[in-house]
Amino acid sequence: MAKEKIICGLDIGTTKIKAVVVQKRRGAEKLSVIGVGEAPSAGVKRGMVVDVDEVAESINQAVLKAEKTSGKEIESVFVNLSGPHITSRSSKGVVAVSRADQEISKEDKQRVLQTTEAISIPANRKIVHVIPKEFIIDGEGGIKDPLGMNGVRLEVNALVVDCSIPVINNFTKAVSQAGLDVEELIVSTLASSKSVLSKRQKELGVVVLDIGGGTTGVSIFEDGSITHTAILPIGSSHITNDIAIGLRTEVDIAEKVKLEFGTADIKSINKKEMIDLESLGFEGGGSVLRRHIAEIIHARLDEIFELTEKELKKVSKQSLLPGGVVLVGGGSKMPHIVEVARERLKLPVQIGVPGEGLDGILDRVADPEYSVAVGLTLWGAEDNTVSYAGAGTSKGFFSKIMKSLRVFMP
Repeated sequence: MAKEKIICGLDIGTTKIKAVVVQKRRGAEKLSVIGVGEAPSAGVKRGMVVDVDEVAESINQAVLKAEKTSGKEIESVFVNLSGPHITSRSSKGVVAVSRADQEISKEDKQRVLQTTEAISIPANRKIVHVIPKEFIIDGEGGIKDPLGMNGVRLEVNALVVDCSIPVINNFTKAVSQAGLDVEELIVSTLASSKSVLSKRQKELGVVVLDIGGGTTGVSIFEDGSITHTAILPIGSSHITNDIAIGLRTEVDIAEKVKLEFGTADIKSINKKEMIDLESLGFEGGGSVLRRHIAEIIHARLDEIFELTEKELKKVSKQSLLPGGVVLVGGGSKMPHIVEVARERLKLPVQIGVPGEGLDGILDRVADPEYSVAVGLTLWGAEDNTVSYAGAGTSKGFFSKIMKSLRVFMP
């Protein structure tokens, strides 16, 4: 066994692409963050790759920065998968225990999980994750891991996550064109959950809300297992667009207004406070009430939380999760967003920050924006035998050729 293992998580987002490199040393309790790279995202819309060439170039920029800070050459990555084409559903599976002594083996566990894939999905979709909620041995349920236990009949209740095949292919093609191999594709909400949730929160019942640029991911956990996941087709870039429309300005000016003066709390702003648009580079000049900007932001956030509430209703968990809501993603950094979420969802709310169980240059990743990228490295550091997202891996001759040329690409 090698003394160390290098793992890179690549978060392909609508507004930014982030790469985090960690080192897993033999005998060390924690992963060490050794490299971070970030680049503006081009070619991604609503969490989906719409221009492979542009995304590949953005990946190049982010990964090269991560290589520079880590001093390591990155050849393969764990990549997030996002977009509204991701859906989930419950499924059950059952097998007979194969060994004569009736001890449940790793093969039995894999077989029963594979039986959950026998569900009807359209031909243009593919299962990317099979996640067990509970195992049942001879009618006795509530078992988290049946390995080594004894029984005749093994059942499982699982969450099956599937995605559009063209979406999967576009993600893998962009990474391959950047000269990298895809180790595994992991749905963004699962990755972010891994980096910010404690075991206790998952046991109590909690929802992770990942507010990205183009989409918002929802993951619900209870009794230690994920019970529901969904992608909402709305994110923080929609707030920027709303501001641009409301002020009749360019999107870049609207983004500056959002970042410098934005807040979700309308009541905290003086009714007469003005924002000088000319000072932000708007050639048309003029000014706008800051309270007006807050009203735009509040309206769009309220819509996100309303859609979240509908997802909670689907699984009968509205206002019934003691662990509350954990907000992550760039959109979660909006001032006073916690209060708005708490009021709308009627649950405890907090901002999730990755870093638990890690050391190294933590100051670079201790940010809700990095929850997915960090979560991908944590996923890669474990043996996730219940994941089927590796299908579509892009390892091959073409990616190796592109890797050798990557540093020379414009």
